[in-house]
Amino acid sequence: MPNAKVLEQKQQLVAELSEKLNAAVTGVLVDYKGTSVADDTKLRKELREAGVNYFVVKNTLLSRAIEGTDLEGMKDVLEGTTAIALSNEDYTAAARILCKFAETHDNFKIKSGFLDGKVVDVATIDSLGKLPTKDVLMATVLAAFQAPIAAFARAVQAIVDKDDSAESAE
Repeated sequence: MPNAKVLEQKQQLVAELSEKLNAAVTGVLVDYKGTSVADDTKLRKELREAGVNYFVVKNTLLSRAIEGTDLEGMKDVLEGTTAIALSNEDYTAAARILCKFAETHDNFKIKSGFLDGKVVDVATIDSLGKLPTKDVLMATVLAAFQAPIAAFARAVQAIVDKDDSAESAE
């Protein structure tokens, strides 16, 4: 039986982990077994630059943190090595970076994840990972909005140019 101090520390870790999970809009669980230190360092840097919090977590602590929540469905994948990537703002960053990394590293596997507090399957995470960044999506939407306005402006300009050429011919 662990002593009171160790038990208190573990309870504090579980509380902090629960807080991080609740604050995140998306999270991805991975099995990082066999990843080299150099590759892990590159991955962590890329995730950090994207605003994603990535860390290794003990399965028992994560299991306790998700107990009694909507994320409890992830308990069945909590075996082996587990790391979690949490994003508080960007819905696609963690999935996009980790899926890309998993494609080039055979031992690195996506285990599970969640989106807005609901557990999602690996296929959903893969789909999320294939979405473009928020900036690219915004640019695409803005271009779609600007297209009709630009076409209208060109049409008006063509009418003006036609009228000008008709007047100069007279």
